[in-house]
Amino acid sequence: MKNLWRKRKSVLFTWIVSYSVVLFVPWAISLIIYSQSSDALRSEIHRANDSLLKQARYTIDTQIDLMKRLNTEITWNTKLQNLMYSTKTSGDAQYTAYQLVKELLTYQTSYASIDEFYVIWEQEGGVLRSGNVRGKEIAYNTIHATGEISYDQWIGTLRNTPSNSFLLLPHKDALAPKTSIAYLTHLPKDLNGRETGTVVVMADLSRFQEAIESISGFSGGQVLVLTKDNEVLLSNLPDSFDRERVIRSLSDGGTMEADDFELFTISSSVSDLKYALVIPSNVFWEKAEYVRRFTYASIAISMIGAMVLTWFFVRRNYSPIQQLVQSLSDKGSGGYRTDGNELNFIQRAISQTWNEKERMALQLQLHQHTLRSNMLNRLLKGRTDPLVPYGEVFKSFDMKLISDRFAVILFVVENDGNLSSILPGSDEAERRKLAQFIITNVVEELTERRQHAGYVAEIDDMPVCLVNLASGSLSGYMEDLRSIASEAQRFLQQFRLDLTISIGGVHESFAGVAEAYREAVDAMEYKMVLGKQEIITYEDIRIDNDGDLHFGYYYPLQLEQQVINWIKAGDFAEASRAMNDIMERNFNKPVVTLTLAKCLIFNLAGTMVKSINEIGDGESSVFGGNPLWMDRIIACDTIQEMRHELIVLLKEVCAFAAAKRESNVSQERAESLRHLAESVIRHIEEYYDDANLSVNSLGERFELKGSYLSKLFRNETGEGLLDYINKFRIDRAKRIIRSSRDPISDIAKRVGYNEAATFIRVFKKYEGITPGKFKEMG
Repeated sequence: MKNLWRKRKSVLFTWIVSYSVVLFVPWAISLIIYSQSSDALRSEIHRANDSLLKQARYTIDTQIDLMKRLNTEITWNTKLQNLMYSTKTSGDAQYTAYQLVKELLTYQTSYASIDEFYVIWEQEGGVLRSGNVRGKEIAYNTIHATGEISYDQWIGTLRNTPSNSFLLLPHKDALAPKTSIAYLTHLPKDLNGRETGTVVVMADLSRFQEAIESISGFSGGQVLVLTKDNEVLLSNLPDSFDRERVIRSLSDGGTMEADDFELFTISSSVSDLKYALVIPSNVFWEKAEYVRRFTYASIAISMIGAMVLTWFFVRRNYSPIQQLVQSLSDKGSGGYRTDGNELNFIQRAISQTWNEKERMALQLQLHQHTLRSNMLNRLLKGRTDPLVPYGEVFKSFDMKLISDRFAVILFVVENDGNLSSILPGSDEAERRKLAQFIITNVVEELTERRQHAGYVAEIDDMPVCLVNLASGSLSGYMEDLRSIASEAQRFLQQFRLDLTISIGGVHESFAGVAEAYREAVDAMEYKMVLGKQEIITYEDIRIDNDGDLHFGYYYPLQLEQQVINWIKAGDFAEASRAMNDIMERNFNKPVVTLTLAKCLIFNLAGTMVKSINEIGDGESSVFGGNPLWMDRIIACDTIQEMRHELIVLLKEVCAFAAAKRESNVSQERAESLRHLAESVIRHIEEYYDDANLSVNSLGERFELKGSYLSKLFRNETGEGLLDYINKFRIDRAKRIIRSSRDPISDIAKRVGYNEAATFIRVFKKYEGITPGKFKEMG
């Protein structure tokens, strides 16, 4: 027996118990005799107790039904609905609340057995009672301030209790123990998702205790009223009784026996409450004690005989299990030594094997996306391995191959910074990942709708979709690709994402994928000429280029000389009109080559350089004082932006030329302007990290109008005041980027930009690259 007890967790012990149950024939016969002899007594006792419990249920359900009916009438009261869900002014809402509380007085008369009811009005932070409207704290002091719970606990209880639930709340006007049963319902939220209110109906415990005490006096039992979660709402069990054990023994309906009590339960007919009757076993079994003792003696004799037979069969069947456990233990597992249950040990060994297999599968799945992106990256850039069977590789990544015809769609997100309004607090990397995720799902689904297969990867910070085309004609392919691009543009505008999209040609075999990608990249370059948020196909630019490459551009020498003369005269209106006419005449063609477009822009800039040089004092001109003027033009993404920068520069040049003609400016004024510019520069260098630093704030600082101060500063330094602020901030940002690993958003704030998107745009304008690229180069 001692050896068996040491193995009580073993399967050997379990089998002994199982076989004993089978072999306990005498025990079973004794149990049948006992059950037959006690059934008559049990049924009579059950009937009596069941009748008492149903009587108590009827009494309590009547009160509960009144509470629920009143709660429902209040909840669906038209004035309450109007108050909670209509957009009223504060005055109209108060008037509606006044009408509502007057109407609640009629409920108080109709439901005399309801001791208290009120509505929490979340919008105004008040409590609507019959006849009055009070603040939450005043209402708490009037109704619940018995010292049992605090105000905050009361608020927390109401908010955290599920709707349509019963709970106990203290009630100042109730009889001892100053407690009431409350039925709580949360009103639905409004259209903005805000909390509206809560309806609370209360009845004193004394109204329920009479029904409970009548049962206790008759049967000697105790009654519990429980919620659907088996939480005790009302009970007359003595404090010495193990209430938790009773609750653990509860079941829905019927009866249950324990060592020292009998338990009867019944469900409410009007709510989700349950009623339980607990009767001590000595009372319940008083008349059947003799039968019980006789049965115990029969069971004891039966068990002795069963143990002998069980031991014999268990030993014979246990040997295979013992050998299997020994085999697993020899392989280094220590589970059997610490647990003692052979089946658990075998189960853990199997589970560990399966867990290891699942872990390896999960690791492979986590890396699958990276491996797929890397494979597509190499395929698109033409770095293929002739020994790799890409057809099999596609199958391994669950990528269908419909045909051997491929095309490439390239996407550029022009304003991923707009996602910061959707995801406040997100950094640039998070926004880029979100944009990539949205584009991938949208484009792949649009491609699949047209019976093609699309697979999106990220190359050089740009989403690229490799399209495996189904059967069809070349014109049909291009129409489908344009439709996919157009629908993607429209759909992603919902997320405030503006896309420029380029489409390469259709090529066959995996070897043609790289050519299709190169064509898409070449087409994307024409964003500079055609503008952002366009859909550019390689087919269109290739045809136009073939026909237009040899024509050059229009800018005759005599017209250039006229522009130079207007600039020297400081006539910005005529000079800008001429330059706009030149650019309109050249760029109004369907497509102009990038090389010629850039040459024309640089030629126009060269015209301004010639004009300043002819005026003289070129080193101190706008070009000498602003050495990054050409960088600003080069950093532009499109011809339209370059045109804007040229006109801005032309205005500065004309202003400089006009200023040079004003020979009556005294040396004293020039010295004053120089001191003013030095003071402005010192102020900028000292407060460049202030986000409020601007042209207008500098104007207020030096008691000048901001635009006039900027003009004086430009006349003195040859550079715009805003440009100087931005360039100084960008210079400080570059130093910080080189010397630290702080996020771009933190660096932006350290140099005076509240928004990282603004910082990135300004940085790219003056440096030609984004801060992220500059950081990688450093």
